[in-house]
Amino acid sequence: MRRVVFSILVDNTSGVLSRIAGLFSRRGYNIDSLTVGVTADPRFSRATVVAKGDRIILEQIEKQLNKLVDVVDIKRLEPETSICRELIMIKLKVNEENRQSIISVANIFRAKIVDVSRESMLIELTGNQSKTEAFIDLLSDYEILELARTGITGLSRGTFDVKLYNEDGELVDYDSCEDDEDEE
Repeated sequence: MRRVVFSILVDNTSGVLSRIAGLFSRRGYNIDSLTVGVTADPRFSRATVVAKGDRIILEQIEKQLNKLVDVVDIKRLEPETSICRELIMIKLKVNEENRQSIISVANIFRAKIVDVSRESMLIELTGNQSKTEAFIDLLSDYEILELARTGITGLSRGTFDVKLYNEDGELVDYDSCEDDEDEE
């Protein structure tokens, strides 16, 4: 089983998320992680979907996603050519005896303490999935009151596969856009 992160550029219209999730559901595929948000261009949203399967299943998922009308572009975010991150928020029960040790763990991971009360501490951490898993594992010796995760989101490195769309929704060559800016 291989894990793949798909970055899917979609039209920012109602029902898109439902159609993506429905595609997985109808075919019996599981979504390990799903994040969606509007892009710099409000006409589009970016969905980051993490799925597992063998090569044939993952190719089938990609082909089926490409058939959806709302899908503008799909990229596989390969580990060596992309950056993927996840945000977690973890609320821990604290007291005078364990407060400082929890702060020390948070500092080692460069996590932010975003709320403190007498009985609890809320910590925020952003990082790759192995970092967030290791952080949760180290804090498992303490009483975790609540935990929330955003799921994975990511982008490819550099500009080699950036795609821009004009007002008519037509693909514009990114390199020619850079040349136009240089001439001004």
